[in-house]
Amino acid sequence: MLSTEAKLTDLVSRMKEYAADNLESIILYGSAARGDHKEGHSDLNVLCVLRSIAARELARVTPVVHWWCKDQNEPAPLFFTAEELRRSADVFSIELLDMQRSRRVLYGSDVIDGIPVPMNIHRVQVEHDLRTLLLKLRQHFVLTGQKENELRAAEAKSSSSVLALLRHTLIAFEEEPPASPSEVFARIAALTGADAEAFTAAFKLRDRQAHAEDIARAYGQYLNALTVVISALDKIVPKHEWQRAGKAGS
Repeated sequence: MLSTEAKLTDLVSRMKEYAADNLESIILYGSAARGDHKEGHSDLNVLCVLRSIAARELARVTPVVHWWCKDQNEPAPLFFTAEELRRSADVFSIELLDMQRSRRVLYGSDVIDGIPVPMNIHRVQVEHDLRTLLLKLRQHFVLTGQKENELRAAEAKSSSSVLALLRHTLIAFEEEPPASPSEVFARIAALTGADAEAFTAAFKLRDRQAHAEDIARAYGQYLNALTVVISALDKIVPKHEWQRAGKAGS
């Protein structure tokens, strides 16, 4: 298996070969760009910006995507044009804000820089994504019959997404998120009253050597902590007009 840097170097080389002049930019974002990437647990998230996004152009890079996903076991890159990115800031506010805060340009221009992100819509997306994740975790709990291995896997798998959304919850509170997960959990607990240990325990489950003594109880605490955060967000940071600036009345 290739190292992280070897993977990224190979990806850039292959994309340049297959996309040729249609390739504008390749940007690494997420945990690897933030510096908290964990081999074997964290994905390498990549954005590829093409000048043309027509099906024939996507077909040209299909062999690269198959190699990246099947051979390197990484999620498929996101494909956008630069104009699409600029116009998507309202519906992908969390993702674009993440990219703006932590990114590494692997090739080409920094197309992320300077894109305005509407923070009123960001606030709505944070709550939407938290509520959606909570609903899925509840469904998993009732569908699995409280089987320990499945609950443990679901909690561990969701913990990275929860951490990302808690960081964005702090942003919605107009705070700069701390660097470490433990500091994020502690600050969220201070602001909302949620149980920081419930989030910490879930995050530790990513380590296959970590085990909760009573996973059903830990899972329930995890669900409750998420519920408390969502309730606090809804009460303390009320929703504002959802339209992008300049759209109202147009």
